[in-house]
Amino acid sequence: MNHESPSRAWVDVDLEAIAHNLDIARQALPDTALMPVIKAGAYGHGLEPVARRLDNDGITFFGVANAGEARRLSRAGVRTKPFILGPSFPDEREEIVLNNWCCTLSTLDEAEHFEQLAALYDKTFVCHLAVDTGMGREGFLPGELGSIIEPLRRMPHLRIDGLMSHFPAADEDVPYTQREIELFSDCVKLLSPHFRLRYRHIAASAGELGYEIPAANLARPGLLLYGIGPMASIYDGVLRPTLRLSARVSLVRELPAGHGVAYGRTYITTRPTRVATIGIGYADGWSRRLSGSGARVCIGGKLCPMLGRVTMDQIMVDVSEAPDVRPGDVAELIGEHILATEVAERAGTIVWEIFTGLGPRLPRIYH
Repeated sequence: MNHESPSRAWVDVDLEAIAHNLDIARQALPDTALMPVIKAGAYGHGLEPVARRLDNDGITFFGVANAGEARRLSRAGVRTKPFILGPSFPDEREEIVLNNWCCTLSTLDEAEHFEQLAALYDKTFVCHLAVDTGMGREGFLPGELGSIIEPLRRMPHLRIDGLMSHFPAADEDVPYTQREIELFSDCVKLLSPHFRLRYRHIAASAGELGYEIPAANLARPGLLLYGIGPMASIYDGVLRPTLRLSARVSLVRELPAGHGVAYGRTYITTRPTRVATIGIGYADGWSRRLSGSGARVCIGGKLCPMLGRVTMDQIMVDVSEAPDVRPGDVAELIGEHILATEVAERAGTIVWEIFTGLGPRLPRIYH
C-alpha cells in the first residue's frame, strides 16, 4: 500500500514543447549557432531534465549562471559544454579550468588569473571576452579594447574564442539597440585581426526575434525557449507553453457577509460567499504581490477570483459561481486558461520572475 500523500501543488513541464520552441529559435536564425539559456533551474522548469532533453539537439553551449550550475550539468552526464554567463569568483576558477567550462573575461585581472591556472595544469583555457555595450553589468568598455589586445596576446595559455555582450532594452528601445548592434560590430572588427572570435553573441530572445545582427553568429534563446516571446513577432502563434502550475482544493466553506478573509482583513465578504482554500502560497512561489490584484484561478473550467492576501502555504478563492467544487479538485494557476503573462502583469513584475520564483517545494512532473 502506498502511504505517500499526493502533492498539494505541483508543476507540469512539457519537455517536447521546450524542444519545439528551440526549433522555432533555429527557424528564426537558420545560420546561427544556439546557446539555450537554462540558468536558474531552466527558468523554473528543472535544470537537469531540460538539459538532458536538449543535449542531442545540435546546440553549441548551455547558458548557465555560475560554476555550481555547470557542475550540476557535468554530474548529470550532459555532454554539451556549459557557458558561464556571469563573472566567476576567484575560488571558482580552478574548477572552471580543470573542467574546460567556458566563461567570459571582463578584466585583465581575471585573464591573468586564468592564465596562471591554465599554465599550472599545462592547459589551454578557451574563453570569451565580454564587452559592455550598454548593460553596465560586466565586460570591458569598448574604449578599453584596444589597450588589452597586447596583454592578452602575451598570455599563451588563454585562447580568446569569442566576444559577447548583452542588450539591456531590446524589447523597449529600438534606436538604442540599433546603436548597440553597430557598436558591437565595431568591436568585432577591432578584435578580429588579433583573435579568432569563433563565436560572437549579443542577442537573447528579444534580440533574436526583433533585429538583424550581422556581426553575430551565436544567439542565446531564453524566455522564448519556455513558450513566451518577450516582444511581438511573427512567431507568437507557434511557440508552445511549457509549464502548468496546479494546486489542490483542501477545504470549501460558506462564509457569511461581513467576514474577513486572510491576514489584515483586506478583503471582507459583501454577501454569503462560498470560499475554497487551496494548498499553495508564497513559500511555493505564488507571489504575495498577487494579493488584491484581481488574480484568478481556474477550477473545472471556471475562473474564480482570489480573495485577500496570499499566505505562506494557502490562498482563498471565491467559488460561489462554481457550486460543484469539492476538496481534492485541481485548480489551475498557470496554464491553458491563465497565462503566465497575466500572472506577471497582476503581480507587477515580469514572466522571468514568475517562472524562476516557483520554489523547490513544488514537485516537477515531466511529460
